[in-house]
Amino acid sequence: MSRHRAPTPAEGPRAAPARGSHREALLDAAKRLLRDKGYARTTARDLVAESGTNLASIGYHFGSKEALLNEALGQAFAEWTERLDAIAMAEAGAKPLERLVAGWRAMFADLEGARPIFVAFLEALAQAERSDDLRAQLAAQYEETRRQLAETVAGLIGGDAAAGSDADVVASFLIAVCDGVLIQSFLVPGRLPAGDDFFAALTRALASALPQ
Repeated sequence: MSRHRAPTPAEGPRAAPARGSHREALLDAAKRLLRDKGYARTTARDLVAESGTNLASIGYHFGSKEALLNEALGQAFAEWTERLDAIAMAEAGAKPLERLVAGWRAMFADLEGARPIFVAFLEALAQAERSDDLRAQLAAQYEETRRQLAETVAGLIGGDAAAGSDADVVASFLIAVCDGVLIQSFLVPGRLPAGDDFFAALTRALASALPQ
């Protein structure tokens, strides 16, 4: 993903997108800025300059700067989840548990890359505490992530992905673990075990705990 920067004199100002593409241009710009500047420090003028649009476009398409940033956050997490899903499903003939482990290994390997978006998400949570609309938007995006992951789990273990199903419950557990791992990687990165160490220890612990 490209880094945010001002155009050089040789490049001139950023070309304005066609009017019909302002929405996507703003979302793409918001995802870049969330990585580069974070949620709290990204301004509406930053978004306009990065996207080549105008201030009116933010209000027209999203209602507010915060709503735009929240939707961009949701897209960024959905894209990350899809990438991890693709890795989990890549090996033909792999067993369900092997696919799950492959996806989690990929997540551990990508923690540093996901860090800027996760930090922006934490900033958004703080803002949403004082806005029912923003909290509802983030909650809806969280629910979409749960649905997306539940469908993947259902494909691995069978059954459906309806709310309350085994796949839905497992998806909630996996999201909770993922959030916890991301928080640990943010606060004490040197303390977090490597992916293979994590799964080796978990396998030993489950083998000891479960009846033979």
